[in-house]
Amino acid sequence: MLDRRHVVLLMMAQKPHYRSEPNSPTKVSQMADRVLVIEDTIGSDLPEISRFFGIAIRFYYNDHEPAHFHALYPEHEALIEIETLAVLRGVLPRRALALVLEWAVIHRTELRANWERARSGNLLCLIAPLD
Repeated sequence: MLDRRHVVLLMMAQKPHYRSEPNSPTKVSQMADRVLVIEDTIGSDLPEISRFFGIAIRFYYNDHEPAHFHALYPEHEALIEIETLAVLRGVLPRRALALVLEWAVIHRTELRANWERARSGNLLCLIAPLD
């Protein structure tokens, strides 16, 4: 049984980008043939659903409207609205923001689905990183 200290995300693994970086609070283990389980070992309510070029994409459970995701890049964070891709709050360096927006356009359907899952308290799906 899972509690708030153990958020589990499942997805068919496509790339090794889902491996955690050294000293990351996220523990990644290979399960079955191609399914990754990511367990948040510090009990965060902000699970990571994608990572590319040093940018982490996360969702809060039961977050406020409008539908959005959090993009984190070293010391920066921005909240990006899913429907309009407008920055609701925060700031990212110009190049990082361009990469996030390019990724979000490609994966808007999955972002919407994860928003609904998060609002319902369900498990989130990983989304493929930007190549």
